[in-house]
Amino acid sequence: MNSLRRMLLAVSAAAVFLTTSAIAADANVTGEWDLTVESPAGTGTPHFSLKQDGGNVSGTYKGALGEAPVTGTVKGNAVTIQFRVDAQGMEMDVIYKGTVDGSSMSGTVTLGDFGEGKFTGKKK
Repeated sequence: MNSLRRMLLAVSAAAVFLTTSAIAADANVTGEWDLTVESPAGTGTPHFSLKQDGGNVSGTYKGALGEAPVTGTVKGNAVTIQFRVDAQGMEMDVIYKGTVDGSSMSGTVTLGDFGEGKFTGKKK
């Protein structure tokens, strides 16, 4: 009877561990992403090439603001991507914060002093 209890306890503990591990897994953002941005500064369709190493993100941005290397993080399904560009002689920090749902991403983008906008995107 004791061995049956131990086995049930072990199976229950394993199930809790596996469930917790699955919930805690980071979204996968590696790949090519086409986004649509709507902001007070206008609309745009930037492209991101992203690589993920654990919770760290790197890659490149190509869009209306030129080209730039990007860095960021992924934790669960929350993603942050940031880069700096020279916008008409002025350095500007651009920060995307959003959520990933499979091959879709959406959230807000801060465009330096030009305000905030919204973005949606799809992985190719």
